[in-house]
Amino acid sequence: MSTRVFVGVVLGLLALGAWLPSTSFAQTADEPRKRSAPVKKAAAKATTTKSKVNKVAIQVSENDKNVMTRALNNTRNLIEFYKAKGETVAIEIVTFHDGLHLLRSESPVKDRIAVMALEYPNLTFVACANTQANQSKAEGKPVALLSEAKVMPSGIARLIELQQQGYTYIRP
Repeated sequence: MSTRVFVGVVLGLLALGAWLPSTSFAQTADEPRKRSAPVKKAAAKATTTKSKVNKVAIQVSENDKNVMTRALNNTRNLIEFYKAKGETVAIEIVTFHDGLHLLRSESPVKDRIAVMALEYPNLTFVACANTQANQSKAEGKPVALLSEAKVMPSGIARLIELQQQGYTYIRP
């Protein structure tokens, strides 16, 4: 039980007088303390209000507009699905290899990424620094990324980290 929940339960019990015996101030060792039903309900509610956060990692490693669109559609559908259930979902779209084109400044879906990044605060777009460096070297110029891209040292390593943190892995 978290400290915040514990403190809330204790304060609730004190406010309802649950720490005092129901009939008098005297109580024998054999006499259990009585608690009112509302206190039990309040304590149960306090421990169940913590909402589950669903976690999803989506891999994009192809320079294919259909794959990019599918990844963004999957993302939107998941967010709306969990929203309808009253739950939260954290999604990281991890790009590497040819999939980095999703987050490059000339991305065919850049306008949609800009809108989604504003609409969904629990959505993160990850760009692989290794891929960015390799593409810059191959093209002989720096590869510019969208402002929504969060650059990580390795896209593949990031996917492993996310899976170790309990994220569900999806490759559209």
